Amino acid sequence: MGREKEAKGDGKAKHKATKLKRLSDHESAGAGGDTLKNSTKPTKSTEKTVNGKSHKKVKTPKTETLESANKPNKSVKEEPEDEDFTVTKKGLKRKRIKDEPMEGPSHSSATPVSKKKNKQHEQEDESDEEAQKKKSKKRKEKTVKKEEEEHPVSKKPKRTKEEIEEARQLKIKKKEEEEQNRWRWWEEEKYEDGVKWKFLEHKGPYFPPEYQPLPDNVNFYYDGKKVKLSLAAEEVALFFAQMLDHEYTTKKVFRENFFIDWRKEMTHEEMLLIQDLDKCDFGEIHAMHKAKVEARKNMTKEEKLVLKEANQKIVDEYGFCLLDHHKERIGNFKIEPPGLFRGRGEHPKQGMLKKRIQPEDVIINCSKESCVPVPPAGHHWKEVRHDNTVTWLASWTENIQGSIKYIMLNANSKLKGEKDWEKYEVARKLKTCVDNIRNQYLHDLKSKEMGTRQRAVALYFIDKLALRAGNEKEEGETADTVGCCSLRVEHITLHEQLEGNECVVEFDFLGKDSIRYYNKVPVIRKVFKNLKLFLENKQPGDDLFDRLNTHTLNKHLSSLMPGLTAKVFRTYNASITLQQQLKELTNKSDNVAEKLLSYNRANRAVAILCNHQRAPPKTFEQSMANLQAKIDARKEQLALAKTELKQAKKEAKTKGSSDPKLQMLVERKKAAVKRCEEQLLKMEVQATDREENKQIALGTSKLNYLDPRISVAWCKNMEVPVEKIYNKSQRDKFAWAIDMTEADFEF
Repeated sequence: MGREKEAKGDGKAKHKATKLKRLSDHESAGAGGDTLKNSTKPTKSTEKTVNGKSHKKVKTPKTETLESANKPNKSVKEEPEDEDFTVTKKGLKRKRIKDEPMEGPSHSSATPVSKKKNKQHEQEDESDEEAQKKKSKKRKEKTVKKEEEEHPVSKKPKRTKEEIEEARQLKIKKKEEEEQNRWRWWEEEKYEDGVKWKFLEHKGPYFPPEYQPLPDNVNFYYDGKKVKLSLAAEEVALFFAQMLDHEYTTKKVFRENFFIDWRKEMTHEEMLLIQDLDKCDFGEIHAMHKAKVEARKNMTKEEKLVLKEANQKIVDEYGFCLLDHHKERIGNFKIEPPGLFRGRGEHPKQGMLKKRIQPEDVIINCSKESCVPVPPAGHHWKEVRHDNTVTWLASWTENIQGSIKYIMLNANSKLKGEKDWEKYEVARKLKTCVDNIRNQYLHDLKSKEMGTRQRAVALYFIDKLALRAGNEKEEGETADTVGCCSLRVEHITLHEQLEGNECVVEFDFLGKDSIRYYNKVPVIRKVFKNLKLFLENKQPGDDLFDRLNTHTLNKHLSSLMPGLTAKVFRTYNASITLQQQLKELTNKSDNVAEKLLSYNRANRAVAILCNHQRAPPKTFEQSMANLQAKIDARKEQLALAKTELKQAKKEAKTKGSSDPKLQMLVERKKAAVKRCEEQLLKMEVQATDREENKQIALGTSKLNYLDPRISVAWCKNMEVPVEKIYNKSQRDKFAWAIDMTEADFEF
């Protein structure tokens, strides 16, 4: 608009000096000149006389679509908003106004024409405003349409009450069918003599595809020179290149371990050439990997569907087995592909090569009368067994730590469910004899034998602090993680506080998964004195319990109660803590949101006891900010609702409380206030819950250490839907507990 007005000004400045030339240009140029881009057609106007005054009737220009507005259209002659001139490649061109005589040296109608032009200019400005409004409206409509295409849910018409009820009934029917088809193994008699199954048939594990060589345009470079690697060495190079964005590849231990194992896969010539990892250039391989990752992210719906269908075929073939002629889901039927070992924390073996598992490494377990799985073409199994006292379907030994890996059934299978049930029943039995065991180890604190005293102190820690026993391991086999029996002198510090006559032990060590355990706990004086004794004449790296290991500890525990181990103590203390906390924290009069907060607080007490920590999620701060914004908006809404309620009450009082319409308005405003208050409370409880849970992992204890029957009984007592505590997969895992537990269950 500004540019066109400048053109207008410049044109008027030269207008008198170039009148005749412009008239000539006007006649000769015609419609042949290129015009400015414009998304509207020129405005047409006609004059009519009303009450003796001349008026122009303006036709609103048609607005083009956004696509056409952004593209030049040479077939349409476009003109600027200036009513006197238009711009062409030849310069400014005089525009003849309808019913206006051709300009000459002079004409008698100069004043009326000027008025007409001013009027026309105003009306054309109004017309342009309307055009812009229409264009804006059209743009909004297009945006809405695009959003509807991207989110088809919003396009769905509102369902009628009958349709909603029909959908609800269909969901209920589907759920009932699932329940009817569920294998209720917990209602059947258990097998004796350690038998786990009578019939087992499966297709064996699914092996990852073989390595595909790099394309010709992707190369590895050493010391600036292109090097063609052998397939074995190239594959391992790819593993490293894929991790270049990760901090692992900057760690000294990781790089050293990788380079040692990589060289083992090289040919003799490659080993002679490649001597220094710092001279290796994996850039092109890394770029190829990144491109593949991006391509996967940007796949079309059709491509994703094809991939999903292909994966589903693999699941259908390898993901299920027949257990006692019931179809059961297998948990991890895919053999892990080769790669570089990462470990947790500062694992000493990080960077080592996890070798490709071949069928010749795998032991198959199935029943004699079943169809034995067929190995991949050209291969054979290491062994085929028919052992019905174990629950695994296949096994092999991995090369990093020499541990045995298993393919087992899914968490919601009979075999897993039975194992869970037995675990919690053993922990539950401990309740009947735990007092005697505690009295025994307290008595042993004064034993004349040092080994007995060490065992007593270790049991005290396992019982009171839910410490893991700590498994024995070979030198350098895993990261420097310890449990109770493997504590060293450097892991504890003794504090004797004379004023309060309190004895405190400070723990600081890496537990399972290299998670730090740090705690200061008061202990009884007998334990404190024994610890002083154990520390005498020892160096920081010496064992605290030098006359104890997990084997002797668990052997002693099993003599006190069949099946009792250090882990049973941990399960018992976790479950009993949950039950006690739920009784203390929960009120039946609370709403569901408050009850769930109490449940999570009870669960959190268990997680703290078991040291189940986690790093705060990366999106935590943003998530909390979003929730706080919703809370603030809801507070404003509540304040407005209260104001409207106050006004409605005042109006009802002024006009008389007998008016049914006013009474209905007051009740409606009351309901709105109550609804806002409930929603606000729910959000505030949610914010509190998130904040308290940001560094605590509740899922570990919920799935592994807490008897699910405690939670189910609490749900039934407190009238809380079990879906609020367990998601779908967790409900499948604990189907036995949900089905058989009554509201009066006590752990």
